[in-house]
Amino acid sequence: MQSNYLWYESLLKPSFAPPAWLFGPVWTVLYLIIFASYGYVGYLWYQGKIGWLVALPFILNLVFNFAYTPVQFGLQNLWLASIVIILVLATMVWSMVSIYPIAPWVVWVNIPYLLWVSFATVLQLSITVMNA
Repeated sequence: MQSNYLWYESLLKPSFAPPAWLFGPVWTVLYLIIFASYGYVGYLWYQGKIGWLVALPFILNLVFNFAYTPVQFGLQNLWLASIVIILVLATMVWSMVSIYPIAPWVVWVNIPYLLWVSFATVLQLSITVMNA
């Protein structure tokens, strides 16, 4: 397999693809948001203030989020990465719906994450189709 950078650079990308250097700073900010808000959800679950069905989409979202990079860049599998990013988006929406009645601020603070994952999903699907 090619190095991650060379492999990604060799892919066809849509005109709206951001430069590679932008991903690091964006994810740094998003992970701070995720750490604070998901940590709070974990705290609520630990305290027994929410059930596991409310916490489940947050857990799944983290699993899929952390799986994306190894699938995309480690395995260099665009189709599987497309499935994973769709699962990230789906669990993000599910988590927002499940927590809103209990802690609406968690939803509001995660809107940048939702917007970025929505954009990343369109980008991933576009790259996958363009390189099929």
